[in-house]
Amino acid sequence: MVVPPHRPPLLRGRVFRGTAAVRDGLVTRRQLDSSAWQRLFRDVYACADLAVTHQVRAVAAASLLLPGSVVSGASAAVLWGLAAAGPEDDVEVTVPPATRTSAVTGVRVRRARLVPGDVTRRRGVPVTTPERTAVSLGAERTVEEAVVLIDQLAAGGLLDVRDVRSLAAATTGRGCRRARTAAALADGLAGSPQETRLRLLLHRAELPTPVAQHSVHDGRVFVARVDFAWPEQRLALEYDGLWHAEPGQFAADRRRLNRLLAAGWRVLFVTAADLHRPDQLVACIAAELAR
Repeated sequence: MVVPPHRPPLLRGRVFRGTAAVRDGLVTRRQLDSSAWQRLFRDVYACADLAVTHQVRAVAAASLLLPGSVVSGASAAVLWGLAAAGPEDDVEVTVPPATRTSAVTGVRVRRARLVPGDVTRRRGVPVTTPERTAVSLGAERTVEEAVVLIDQLAAGGLLDVRDVRSLAAATTGRGCRRARTAAALADGLAGSPQETRLRLLLHRAELPTPVAQHSVHDGRVFVARVDFAWPEQRLALEYDGLWHAEPGQFAADRRRLNRLLAAGWRVLFVTAADLHRPDQLVACIAAELAR
C-alpha cells in the first residue's frame, strides 16, 4: 500500500532528524518512507521539494548528523562558494582525534586537532576558515586543482594568498609539501579557473614570465586590462571563455580589441581547446614573442 505524501507545515522545505520528527508527533515512521521526503543520511531527511545540493548535505551533516563536527576540505570550499564538490560527493567533516563515531554512508570523517583560529561559522555551522580550507585542499588535491581553488578564494576576497603561504609553511603532516607548492603558485589574480590553468601552463613553459592582469595605457589614457602581457613586446594573451558569447559582449570585446590594436598591441586569444594542445599553444606564443 502506497503511503500518501504528508508534509506538516513545520517540516516543509526543511532538513530534520527522522526520530525527532516522529517523537514530536509530526510524522509517523511509515510516513517517512513516503514520497514527501528524501533521505540524506541515516535518520536525516529533507522535504522532497528541497533541492539537495552539496551545501545542504554539508550543513545537515554538521548540524544534525554529527553535532560538534567542523565542515572541512572540499565541503568547506563549497560553503565558501566554490564548486569544489558535487551534490552526490561525500561530505567531509573534521572531529577531534579522540572522538568516537561510527561510519556513515555519504560522510568522510577526518580526525584532526583544529585550533580556534582555524574555525569560524558559515550557514549556521562550524566550518574551517578560508585559509585553513585552502591549505587542506592544497594537501589533498593535485597542485593545479589546488591552485585553481586557492585563486578562486582569493579572487572572491575571502583570503590573502600571503596568509595561506604562512599557514602552509607552519603545517606539517601528509601533503604539507604539496600544500606549500600550491600556495606558492597561487596569486589570486585570475578571473576564472581556466585563467589559472593558463597561467600555470605559462609558468611551466620556457617562456619569459608574463605580467598578470596588466593595465595597458596609451600615453596617459587607460586602454584595457589584459589577462597576461609581455609589455616590452606589446603582446597580450587573453583567455576567451564562454561568457564572451553573452548578448552584447561580442561588440564590447571588439571595441576593446580595436583600442588595443590602435595602441600598438598584438593580442593572442586562448580557448579551452588550446589548453588541451599545450605544446602547440606554447610554440605559438614563442613565435609571437620572437617577432
